[in-house]
Amino acid sequence: MTKIAAAIVDYGLGNLFSIKRACEVVGLSVEVTSDVSVMAEARSIILPGVGAFGDAMQSLDKLDLVSPLKDLAQSGKPFVGICLGQQLLFTESDEFGGYKGLDIIPGTVRYLPVQEKDGRSLKVPQVGWNGVEIPQGKSDDFWDNTVLRETVSGTSMYFVHSCYVTPDDSSAVLGETQYGDIRFCSAIQKDNILAFQFHPERSGEGGLTIYRKISEMIKRSSGE
Repeated sequence: MTKIAAAIVDYGLGNLFSIKRACEVVGLSVEVTSDVSVMAEARSIILPGVGAFGDAMQSLDKLDLVSPLKDLAQSGKPFVGICLGQQLLFTESDEFGGYKGLDIIPGTVRYLPVQEKDGRSLKVPQVGWNGVEIPQGKSDDFWDNTVLRETVSGTSMYFVHSCYVTPDDSSAVLGETQYGDIRFCSAIQKDNILAFQFHPERSGEGGLTIYRKISEMIKRSSGE
């Protein structure tokens, strides 16, 4: 029996249909599931998420998915986090007084601060399009061997978030985004872990390009 390319983790707080559709458009076989055995057999894991960090962790705990997801992240197979799914990979979040995360990537999730620009307050959450750029201090070819290799630095992607991640290890930062005076990590790559604060599946052709590169990554990891 052919393994599915990606298991999309269903814990009740994800933009599941859009992610499933984007995967199918680029030729990935997918299954939306909360079944650990299905995830274990899949060639990759996609952890989505929309909503509050604490609610998400409580849902994962209730479904007994916390330890299995940590084990799957350590298995070496591609593991992709999207929006809240990226934040859940981190050690802890400041949201609503503080919650422990999956602690797959050491670091903290912090609130976007209230900021003023041109005499008006920038909205939090940030909802809409914003550029994703090569991290400051990195060379122009920094993305060449990553899933962003066909993405032009500064390409706009679609964001919906009130918080952002701060990894302890800056070498895990794949992309950055400027919002007012805050320049935050908007993409992560560390070993087999890949994650985005934005929604590639809601970012038009630019986002589909990323999904195509994720598909290529999954195939390479499976020896295809």
